[in-house]
Amino acid sequence: MLKKTFINKEELEKIIADVPTPFHLYDEKGIRNNAQALKDAFSWNKGFREYFAVKALPNPYIIDILKEYGYGCDCSSITELMMSKALGCGGELTMFSSNDTPVEEFKYAYDMGAIINFDDITHIEKYEKAVGKFPKTMSCRYNPGGVFKISNDIMDNPGDAKYGMTTEQIFEAFKILKEKGVENFGIHAFLASNTVTNDYYPMLAKELFKLAVELHKKVGVKIAFINLSGGIGIPYRPEQEPNDIAVIGEGVKKAYEEILGAEGMNDVSIYTELGRFMTGPYGCLVTKAINEKHTHKEYIGVDACAVNLMRPAMYGAYHHITVMGKENEKCDHKYDVTGSLCENNDKFAIDRMLPKIDMGDILFIHDTGAHGFAMGYNYNGKLKSAEVLLKEDGSHEVIRRAETPKDYFATFDNLPIYEKLMDAMKDAQ
Repeated sequence: MLKKTFINKEELEKIIADVPTPFHLYDEKGIRNNAQALKDAFSWNKGFREYFAVKALPNPYIIDILKEYGYGCDCSSITELMMSKALGCGGELTMFSSNDTPVEEFKYAYDMGAIINFDDITHIEKYEKAVGKFPKTMSCRYNPGGVFKISNDIMDNPGDAKYGMTTEQIFEAFKILKEKGVENFGIHAFLASNTVTNDYYPMLAKELFKLAVELHKKVGVKIAFINLSGGIGIPYRPEQEPNDIAVIGEGVKKAYEEILGAEGMNDVSIYTELGRFMTGPYGCLVTKAINEKHTHKEYIGVDACAVNLMRPAMYGAYHHITVMGKENEKCDHKYDVTGSLCENNDKFAIDRMLPKIDMGDILFIHDTGAHGFAMGYNYNGKLKSAEVLLKEDGSHEVIRRAETPKDYFATFDNLPIYEKLMDAMKDAQ
């Protein structure tokens, strides 16, 4: 089956003439259309806000696009907080949802006015020692335990996840925070990952709405917002049906009216922290075939590797591959598509049926707009690629240059070896 690319071969070749492969390419038009669709789907909720999961695609240019739709940032580290602050997302435009959190990061989040989302009840005491003051608005992350089952195909195991508080702990946490002067409370939960179904958010919403009612009644706290977090997935495989965000929004609305509305809690804001859903399908890894090997299997070596996209190596994740210009040719050749790392799992595809690949062919690896570049690393001395934005008018802009050997050696700059490394770099040029 085919998956459509958001650019054709001729247009892509023009970019390659300017930016050497490999690189990640992002589709501005697709991102904008999706951002508006999400906003429309939850327009029934007056306080709705998306906090884009920065970890999915930590690029200021992409975040700036999403800011235009009123979206904020979901951050999980001090570096992401710094980026958010630099982009003008201070105050309640930033949600700090971390785990195993160093106390200095709580302090930084407090100083920039971010909403702090406690992952564990023990963080309350640690936070108080580090910061001393509690803001008027705070949130806690909930983990009901057990198994969260949506359908016969999709289930996740919150009881085995390191995130969030138990039911007893979140009630106790809210009591403590109320005593500390917190006035507005948020509830956050993430119970399943990459769900390709319209049922996940409404089912999660029901659980959290019921919890909100109980906390309001039994602890006497004001629930200001409920954060449904992430978990809405994308169809990595061409045979999968994509989620319909309008249907999802209606499902959450129905649960909201039935549970919160019935209790007069119609002022609770709905927040989301989507990353993969927001940008995943609107990014690709562009790479070229540079080697072929015929041994016990047929191998195609490309100039990208797991450094550029580690999901297939790490999870065995599927990413569809289009050989540009050969979309209509028969997929009658079986290949392992590999990178050059000294690891046998450095493969973008295993036993994948594709058209005959010739050296120099351009491969478009789909759905890398989230957890693609962001998960990159430098094993084997490999360097991270550039990131390029395909603008709505068809032009392109490099929104992050490729790393150079100088970047790789930069952290030795206070050591005697640094000058020798610089000389070696010059010799290679």
